[in-house]
Amino acid sequence: MDVRNVETVTPEVEHNGTVPVWWLIHPREMKEITDGGFLELANEFEVAVGGEVFPHSHPTHEFYFVMTGKGVMTIAGEHRDVNPGDLIHIPPDAVHSLRPTGDEAIHCFCFAVGVKGAGPIDYTTH
Repeated sequence: MDVRNVETVTPEVEHNGTVPVWWLIHPREMKEITDGGFLELANEFEVAVGGEVFPHSHPTHEFYFVMTGKGVMTIAGEHRDVNPGDLIHIPPDAVHSLRPTGDEAIHCFCFAVGVKGAGPIDYTTH
């Protein structure tokens, strides 16, 4: 499972020395596995205490960035605790789910890169 956190990254100075940048994915680092893909979606979502994202899969490279709350991410049967600042990569067609732990909801930013040639996805059932 690929989970990266800003707390473990040393910032680099970019834009002519004006901005510190915490690279969670370096430029072109994922070019080979996403080549020919497209930005499928970007959103924010929240899972309430006691809830869970229904286990599902789709033909995208999906990324969750945990903004607030703590939880357990499950990808292809592997479980991992996730916390604010974590960026989680979910490979195409991997069954995944997320549930909050503790006494607050988990709130995430999500974006996905569609796989070249993939058809439309019905997110109401996936």
